Amino acid sequence: MSTAPTTPASPPTPRPSVIQLAIKEKAALYAAYIPLFSDGGVFIPTSRDYKLGDDVYVLLSLPDDPQRYPVAGKVAWVTPARAAANRTQGVGVRFPADDKSKLLKVKIEDILGGHLASERPTQTI
Repeated sequence: MSTAPTTPASPPTPRPSVIQLAIKEKAALYAAYIPLFSDGGVFIPTSRDYKLGDDVYVLLSLPDDPQRYPVAGKVAWVTPARAAANRTQGVGVRFPADDKSKLLKVKIEDILGGHLASERPTQTI
């Protein structure tokens, strides 16, 4: 029988949640895309509670593209329930600063083209 003191185990690191986001139309992509994030990002409608900095794994589908793009991002924007101006509850996920995400950002901005300069409101601003 051991009498050595035991140290409490550190709590397990929570696994990032996995969210599938299928964007089928250019207008929906415009509303979801967050160009304010230097590496790009997307707004994801969800009623689940997230905190800034939470890890999120997104499987993103873009209009007219059968490929799903995996993104290991972080929550960088939170729109709470009952937000002002009837904004949709959800989170903005910032893309990581890696080559895959840079290519995804370029792909999204190519799809959106001139729409990026639009004054139409989005899910975040």
